[in-house]
This record gives sequence, C-alpha cells and structure tokens, in this order.
Amino acid sequence: MRARVPASSANLGPGFDVLALALALYLEVEVVPARRFSLCTEGEGANLACDEHHLAARVALAVCGHDRFAIRVRSDIPVGRGLGSSAALTVAAAAAAGAADPLKVAVGFEGHVENAAASLRGGLISAALLDTGPVVRHFPLDPALSFVVLVPDRELLTVEARCALAIQVPHRDAVFNLSRMGLLLAGLADRSLLIGAAGEDRLHQSQREHLFPEAPELLAHLTKAGALVSCWSGAGPSLIGICDGRAVAAQVRDAGEVALESLGVRGQAVVISPDLDGLSLEP
Repeated sequence: MRARVPASSANLGPGFDVLALALALYLEVEVVPARRFSLCTEGEGANLACDEHHLAARVALAVCGHDRFAIRVRSDIPVGRGLGSSAALTVAAAAAAGAADPLKVAVGFEGHVENAAASLRGGLISAALLDTGPVVRHFPLDPALSFVVLVPDRELLTVEARCALAIQVPHRDAVFNLSRMGLLLAGLADRSLLIGAAGEDRLHQSQREHLFPEAPELLAHLTKAGALVSCWSGAGPSLIGICDGRAVAAQVRDAGEVALESLGVRGQAVVISPDLDGLSLEP
C-alpha cells in the first residue's frame, strides 16, 4: 500500500495545539510484504538511519505486529522545521501499513493531534483529544488566500521548543489567545475580515524567540511586504505569512528572501498552496 499526505502548519498564531492547516508539500510511504525488514528513504530526511528505529519502521511494526515488510519513504517536507514532518510520516506509515484509524496510531506516537489531523484530513482543522479519542473539525478557508513560508536551513527540535514554554499562563493571556483565535477563524473563512491582530499570541511565540532571535524581524518584514497575518509555523523555525491572493504572496515571498539574506539566515521563501484533500491511498 502507498500512502501520500501533505505537510501542515500548526498553531497559526493564537491556535496553540489546536489549529492546523494542511500545505501542499508531500510525503509518501509505501509498505509491502517482504521476507525481512528493509527501509529506504529519499528526499528530506534521507540522512536519517534506515533501521528499525526509524519512525516509519516503528509505526509499521506497531500496526502489522511483525517486521516482515519493506518500506520506502519519499518526502518533500523539511525535517525539524515546524511543518509537521513527523506527524505526516506517522500518518502515512500507519495508513500504508493498513491501520484502520491512522489518526489514532499517530496520536499514540506523537501525543498531539492537530498536525496529524491536518495531514490526514486536509484543509484547515481544529483538533481535540477527548477521553474517547481524537475529534477533528474542519473550518472554511477562503480560496483566494495564499501562504508564504520562510524555511530556514536550521532545525528546531519540538522537544526543545516545548521546554521553552511556561508551565502555567495567566488568565488574561488565555483570554487574549482565545479572542484572537476567533478573529483568525473568521478571517481565514473570509479574507476581507482578516486583520493582523488575528495572528497575535501570548502562549508560545515570544517564549521561543531566544531559539530563533531573527524571527520577530522576519515576521515584521512579511507584514510590511503585504501579509495580512504573519506567525510561527508550528514550533518553528519556519514562519508563515497569510496573503490576499497570489500576486501579493509573490511580493511577500520576494521580500522574505531579501529579509533572510539581510539577516544572514540561510533558507528559502516559498509560496505554498493549502492542501484540501489530505491522505490519498493506492494499493
């Protein structure tokens, strides 16, 4: 079985650990029966060890209950950049191995549901992990919106980014984020309602700035160039700008490339469309 899933950008500013958007960068996993275990990788993440400790191998083993399979992984999703690469890999490997509920498998490995849910379902989603299991809901997404992603040539491990967060947050900061998330969801459904304040956050972005000190200035460049909202993508270090149309997105991308170079940050700026389909399977 061959499974193909998109990347994802989680949080989107105020939607910490809740919102995620599927993006048209793809990862593919193929799992076929074999006499003995083997694994090969291509593209992003190809430098990782191809052994039984690889995430795809561990997921397939958990689903199949044995290791008599061959796995091929091909990915265009940069690893450790805040674009949901591990969640995408987990969902794709579970689906390719024949899991009845790839999202449940992914949550068992990842612990967080939003990236995996976006890769599985596509589009703009919110996700909650209830006592009965994960629950996912789609939100409308204005088709005229375009997205610019700045992808630095540096990794930021999720575990490191998590350690930067406060254990407790003030009530006023929780309310601040909830109010901005309402603005964000309304603006993503209708771009005429989207304002810069919709991307504001007090729970995670400023707490992680010391891990990527150039982020605030890069975000400011995206906004100055025309992005309606700019924020971190997931735990970073990738940054995302939400734009009104592809023409604006192109100028924001160009400004992003200039900003990366001026700040001495190696990386790339790309215009990426949302993915609305999520998981696709081929026998």
